Amino acid sequence: MKTKQRLSDLGAMSTDQLQDELLKLKKEQFNLRFQRATGQLENTARVREVRRDIARIQTIRTRKATEAAKA
Repeated sequence: MKTKQRLSDLGAMSTDQLQDELLKLKKEQFNLRFQRATGQLENTARVREVRRDIARIQTIRTRKATEAAKA
């Protein structure tokens, strides 16, 4: 349920908003990697969630770009 809601929210965003969200998630991923390397990471599942959210955003950006190219 949470994923479907997240997908609809991401689908409604503009390309600039998606770019900002992608940048935010990449920074978070970087910080999570450091926390894992130093043994300070408490929520290990968050690494997987962030990685998948990044992939979702990239997929939506690609889909929007191809739709814009067709139009």
